[in-house]
Amino acid sequence: MAERPEDRMSDPVMDPAELYREEIYTDGKVGTLRCMAPVKIDGSPDTARPMRFVGEAQILTPAGALPLSFEVDGTTLAEAVQNYAAAAKEGIERAVREIQEMRRQQASGLVIPKGPLGPGGLPGGGMPGGKIQLP
Repeated sequence: MAERPEDRMSDPVMDPAELYREEIYTDGKVGTLRCMAPVKIDGSPDTARPMRFVGEAQILTPAGALPLSFEVDGTTLAEAVQNYAAAAKEGIERAVREIQEMRRQQASGLVIPKGPLGPGGLPGGGMPGGKIQLP
C-alpha cells in the first residue's frame, strides 16, 4: 500500500539512520552551499554514507524573489563549489519550466461565460476589445 502524505504528517518521526550535520558555505554574492555530512546517532561521522551538497539561490520574478534549492554533485566541498554554477543553471531552468507549466494550467482553466446573447453576454458573442472575462 502506498504511503499517503497525511500518514507522514500524522507521526513525524526522525529516522536515526539518516541523520546529517549541516554546514553552510557562501561567497556572499551568488548563493549558498549546504554541506550535509552524514552522522551516526551519537553525532560521530558516518563514513559509510556519502556527503550531500545542496545549493541555494534566488531568482527575481515580477512577484518577488523566488528561492531555489537544488542538488550539487561532488564528493568534496571543492568539487561542489566547482559544480555549483552548472547545478544552479539547471535548477533555474527547472524552476522556469515549472512556472511556465503553472501559467499554462491556469490559462487552460479560463472560463468564457455564455450569456443569453452569446459568449460574454454581448451581441455578436464577444467581449469588447476581444478580451476574455474571468469568472
